[in-house]
Amino acid sequence: MARGTRRPRKQSKKTTRSGTLLGRVVGALGVLTLVWVVATAALVASLRYVDPPVTAMMLQQAVPIRAQKHAWAPRSSISIEAAHAVIASEDQRFLVHNGFDVEQIKRAVETYRAGGDLRGASTITQQVAKNLFLWSGRSFVRKGIEAYFTLLIEAMWPKERILEVYLNVAELGEGIFGVEAAAQTYFGTSAAALGAEQAALLAAVLPNPKVLRVDAPSAYVRSRQAWILGQMRRLRADGHYRELDW
Repeated sequence: MARGTRRPRKQSKKTTRSGTLLGRVVGALGVLTLVWVVATAALVASLRYVDPPVTAMMLQQAVPIRAQKHAWAPRSSISIEAAHAVIASEDQRFLVHNGFDVEQIKRAVETYRAGGDLRGASTITQQVAKNLFLWSGRSFVRKGIEAYFTLLIEAMWPKERILEVYLNVAELGEGIFGVEAAAQTYFGTSAAALGAEQAALLAAVLPNPKVLRVDAPSAYVRSRQAWILGQMRRLRADGHYRELDW
């Protein structure tokens, strides 16, 4: 060997094993991620056409499934007043956003920075994702998964399907899910026959259906009902609902 040249160092077996193990872990994570994406995308795609018999939120209730009230009503059997009421109450930009209402998020952050309470800015699509697939509670992990499912739903379902599912899975009282079960329980009628005042009253309890009551509405619930009715009239006058095929 010529003077001044160095013999290349042999890579230790320990380093080689570590590199191999890391490669296997990365590869396994990649496969798991691909399986997750394919499986969840297939599930969301199927629910565009198949009505979910149960949701994650229903499974987490203190009231067992067999004692819950839930009857699926197709879009053709749900009053347009119910559709208009929940848009007016929960998500007035539902027909134009892509699943996230950036304006409402900014307002919520500004209110919080100004010393107010941190209020929610969840869209109807986000609430569908949460009700169908997620657990209760607040964490960055849960919000991240919620955002993922929100994007899938918006990409694969038309707005009418999103709203139809929401109206069928939203909690409207202790153990009462969907407008059909709520209409039968509270008004002795069907979702198809709901009038504007009844629909607005149901929408008025959506922020907290375990505390706010349809059958014994407080002054706060009545004030929300009146506000929702006013918003429904305004949105109709503005032609806001024209894009909704109901």
